[in-house]
Amino acid sequence: MYEKSIYENYELDFSKDYTVTTQAYYLIVNNKRQVYLTEDNTIPLVTSDKLNKFTINFKFYIGKYKNKPCFVCNVDEDTDFHDLTEIYTINPETYQISTRAVLISQWYMDNKYCGRCGTKTKLKGTHMTLKCPNCGKSHHATIEPAVIIGIHKDDKLLMARHSYDTKVEYALIAGFVEPGESIEDAVHREVKEEVGLNVKNLKYLGSQSWPFPNSLMCAYKAEYDSGEIKVDGDEILKAKWFKKEEIEETESSISIYSKIIEDFCNSN
Repeated sequence: MYEKSIYENYELDFSKDYTVTTQAYYLIVNNKRQVYLTEDNTIPLVTSDKLNKFTINFKFYIGKYKNKPCFVCNVDEDTDFHDLTEIYTINPETYQISTRAVLISQWYMDNKYCGRCGTKTKLKGTHMTLKCPNCGKSHHATIEPAVIIGIHKDDKLLMARHSYDTKVEYALIAGFVEPGESIEDAVHREVKEEVGLNVKNLKYLGSQSWPFPNSLMCAYKAEYDSGEIKVDGDEILKAKWFKKEEIEETESSISIYSKIIEDFCNSN
């Protein structure tokens, strides 16, 4: 997991009409949620006239990246574009700013029309907000909070087989936060619903932007309290306790999942 703050190299701002004549970074995103990289696998740092080979649907200034103006551009092309997971293997820092570009592009496409009354929305000033001129509803970027939990019992960690992920044999319990509940409520509920256990002594391990499609993952570890494993048979097909040496090494550190596993394997 790449743990540096996005703000080490990035200064947040937003404008639809901001223009520059000097070189700027252009995060070029297509409708497949892919990002264009140059031949040397970097974000283009060019003057705007170098974008002529693209048909730009919309473009936003999103602040400064590495002390240069930075734009998100949405296009239809797909040559030399890369999925976010591929970008992470190329350069985790490039992946980090690319996730913001993809989410901004998706936000604009998803909110061109008001979800309440269907009227075409308008960008509000210099803020990243689309507002409906008819009913007044504001449409901000949507972030869906979710939890992922490492459950400890003595020297073992609970891992489960998910019905929706056939690539991974066993993973951790995870799920979205429901309206009206706290993050901690979600931890207890997800564990109880999916494997029938009660947990205690929750400890927050960190969070991560997860743009698949638009989540904020909140990682916790918890101690087993009571109950017997009883999977729900829907999302979870089976679950069992693993010792450290029984846990398979993760193929990628892209997810905060790897941090939870590392925390468990380094515990006494």
